[in-house]
Amino acid sequence: MIYIVDIDGTICKEVFLPTGKKDYKNHKPMKDRIEKVNKMFDEGHEIHYWTARGATSGIDYTELTAKQLNDWGCRYTSLRVGDKPHYDIWVDDKAHNSEEFFK
Repeated sequence: MIYIVDIDGTICKEVFLPTGKKDYKNHKPMKDRIEKVNKMFDEGHEIHYWTARGATSGIDYTELTAKQLNDWGCRYTSLRVGDKPHYDIWVDDKAHNSEEFFK
């Protein structure tokens, strides 16, 4: 199977600056969730991390995000940063809520 996996709030806990903006460099990994995704990768599934980091600001977070995934021990097929459309609700017949998926 092919999985598209979000990063912020899905495999890491978000940290916010006093201004309310996300402090990406200080997000904390959710090790149990990363282990589940890694297991799927080890079983032969494709894991494509796709994050909207920088989509609205125009800041390129590719290097930081790749370093975090590597530091957190994430195994994956590909990483896409910033080009995910900005949205509030994703309506899709194949979508899973991350809280339900990681139960």
